Amino acid sequence: MKRREFLAAGSAAFALGGCNSPSATIEGGFTGIDVARGHALRDDLVRGTTPSQARRTRVLIAGGGVSGLAAARALRLSGIEDFALLELEDTPGGNSRGGTVNGLTCPLGAHYLPVPGNDAHEVQDLLEELGLRQRVAGRWQYDERHLCHSPQERIFFEGEWHDGLLPVQGVGATALAQYSLFAQRVGALQTAARFVIPTLRAPLTPTLRALDAMPFATWLDQEGLDEPHLRWYLDYCCRDDYGAGAAHVSAWAGIHYFASRHGFHAPGDDNAERDAVLTWPEGNGWLTRRMAQPLGDRIKPGQVVTRIAETRSGVEVDAFDVVSRSMVRWQAEHCVVALPVFIAARVVENPPEVLRNAAATVKYAPWLVANMHLRAPLADRPGAAPSWDNVLFGTRGLGYVDAQHQSLDPTPGPTVLSWYRPLGPSSYDSGDGRRLLLDRPWTGWRDDVLAELSVPHPDVRSKATRIDITRYGHAMAMPTPGLLDRIGPQAPSRGRLLFAHADWSGYSIFEEAFTRGHLAALAIQR
Repeated sequence: MKRREFLAAGSAAFALGGCNSPSATIEGGFTGIDVARGHALRDDLVRGTTPSQARRTRVLIAGGGVSGLAAARALRLSGIEDFALLELEDTPGGNSRGGTVNGLTCPLGAHYLPVPGNDAHEVQDLLEELGLRQRVAGRWQYDERHLCHSPQERIFFEGEWHDGLLPVQGVGATALAQYSLFAQRVGALQTAARFVIPTLRAPLTPTLRALDAMPFATWLDQEGLDEPHLRWYLDYCCRDDYGAGAAHVSAWAGIHYFASRHGFHAPGDDNAERDAVLTWPEGNGWLTRRMAQPLGDRIKPGQVVTRIAETRSGVEVDAFDVVSRSMVRWQAEHCVVALPVFIAARVVENPPEVLRNAAATVKYAPWLVANMHLRAPLADRPGAAPSWDNVLFGTRGLGYVDAQHQSLDPTPGPTVLSWYRPLGPSSYDSGDGRRLLLDRPWTGWRDDVLAELSVPHPDVRSKATRIDITRYGHAMAMPTPGLLDRIGPQAPSRGRLLFAHADWSGYSIFEEAFTRGHLAALAIQR
């Protein structure tokens, strides 16, 4: 089936399903993110409000995503208990939060964590603390209950399901040869340069700078890697990790996706080692909830940070409390600014030049997550068995994960499918994804989900009971060409302000955010 035929089939299946089961029977709406809070700062609706309360703490953390939670954990473990964390939403965790649909837990954003390598030793320590790994007979072992259960992934291609995410059957000899060629090039670059997570532990060498300077699609063209199935897969990987297509992210980012872990392995490679991943029904919300639990009332939700300023004696931070509708002025010795760089540059008085440059340079991919509750398991097409990660070849979405895949109960029953849709620039999206997120009603996204999933699952429409949509206007920094060279590997610090966010790595994953938050807190103790 050609891509155009596949999409046409999807539209036809959706139209047929619409005749049998009206969309109105499926409940849902937008959830997870209070868009108005973030836009209150953008639209200057709260700036300038006179503070009516004053509070003091030793360390203030602005931002409750993974970086902010990591900073709070590092402070607590070092014996610093006098701190507060200001979070915009009702719960911390950023794009690593979890939620529920009809009583079943599901991810609102990031849904897995690859088993970290030794360069991410701060993350390894967290996993040990949470009981996810322990040393047995001199070797580290991970709790298998939290490792992704088999089967892990499959792809819907040419009318049936296939194991893995790389199209293999029926793609032709040219595709298989280019799969092998790409594997060789990734291996050669792994030898020539150091690709590491977190990125701050790898020097920006001439090889990495050259890759950072050009689009990934351009590099692939130069290497003669033009086979459509390979190019679809690599574009999918970029959209999956970075929110934008291969023509819009750097060659460094495209290679880093593979080279920073176990490389790329062509089909039939007997030495292939699949990346083990940790996952939970609520995705990485499992991690952030446990990171937040010991903090208690030091987490201050519903806080719109409007101003961060250094003073002679410390730091002054103004935050609008959305519940009391009042401005609170915080005074602290230090502030960890765990905010996206575009927000940090807006609220920090007299921001350092490196922050201004980063805010002007970093571009963000909008993102959408749709959590669909099913009253019963879906009927399946022929081929590979239902997996945790289920991808459809040639579609705008990235496929879905099954929130109940990790359940130890073998009895089939209701579940939640989490469907992901990046809206950054790609061959699928060239318009203003952020504006589309704001303007389009939730029913439009509902119809997109049903249309796409009706192809492999014709009964999805009759079994879906609710679809909750979570929107992220600035979900993640996109590693566009030249970004690493412009922002540098190290986040800045200025006096009593320490900056910590995945934005300073140029892309958004748990390990990057966690490490930067942890190191910022350690710098306070020196």
